[in-house]
Amino acid sequence: MHPALQGVITIIVGVGGCVAYFYFSNLFLDKVLYPARGPNAGRNINRANLIRPWLFLAPAVIALGLYLAYPVVETLRLSLTNRVPGGGYEWAGLENYSQMVADPKFGEALFNNMLWLFVVPALSTAFGLLAAQLTDRIKWGAVAKSIIFMPMAISFVGAAVIWKLVYDYRAAGEEQIGVLNAIVVSLGGEPTAWLTVPFWNNFFLMAVLIWIQTGFAMVILSAALRGIPEETVEAAIVDGANPFQIFFKIKVPQIMGTIVVVWTTITIVVLKIFDIVFAMTNGQWETQVLANYMYDKLFRANDWGVGSASAMVIMLLVTPILVWNVYNARKEMR
Repeated sequence: MHPALQGVITIIVGVGGCVAYFYFSNLFLDKVLYPARGPNAGRNINRANLIRPWLFLAPAVIALGLYLAYPVVETLRLSLTNRVPGGGYEWAGLENYSQMVADPKFGEALFNNMLWLFVVPALSTAFGLLAAQLTDRIKWGAVAKSIIFMPMAISFVGAAVIWKLVYDYRAAGEEQIGVLNAIVVSLGGEPTAWLTVPFWNNFFLMAVLIWIQTGFAMVILSAALRGIPEETVEAAIVDGANPFQIFFKIKVPQIMGTIVVVWTTITIVVLKIFDIVFAMTNGQWETQVLANYMYDKLFRANDWGVGSASAMVIMLLVTPILVWNVYNARKEMR
């Protein structure tokens, strides 16, 4: 069958199925379950109106529940079992978790993730706030904001490729095509393979994510800065406050809720970071992170038990921050 025809049939079946569900479920509710007739007509109408919204939401709630709940339950099951040669699984309890904790690469990944958590959200939010403030009321602010926001349109892998060229290394005496080494050589220094320098190479990788997330932070914080009442700023000026005092003592406290939301959103991105490390170092030279460790165990070592255990660790780390982020976002909306 032609793909276009298949697409048309799928749309017709999908839309038709939805229309049929809502029509027949309403028919069942109004005519069979709670008919609007007889001595209980009024009570039936009220009950039908209470159930109707849930009737409409039911397919989405069920699909979302399966989409979110099933992977979590299945990953938890895999993390507590081991594969048996020839097929099947056997109960392993917390053995996979013990094995994971004893693995030095897991300790390295956990340490690096903590390092990323301290540096990336803080710098991204700080640079975003600085950019939002500096570009807020200048003539070419829109152009500057567009340039700063542009990296958000690039995928993590694409950004990693771009920055890999920045850090590119050629031996001494050869022409340096990496921007960083070209600058170092032009100043009389020796070229360095930046991505292979333990500990410091983590910061070179973090620069990529900071470059991407600064635009996101700037857009959100710029909107928050514009929402500050002018009266508070004017009152501070009348009282003789200088620009730094106005910024740190008047503006920042008023947008602290938004700053926290931006910070926690970037924190969640950092906990899931995978693409940049995978594309630039593949976890070598002590740059392993949790998501990359999980990928190595699941798809390279084919160790589904330990891989699933590391996935559960990531989920446990992300969940409280996600809940806190949603709580703050709802608080801001109120």
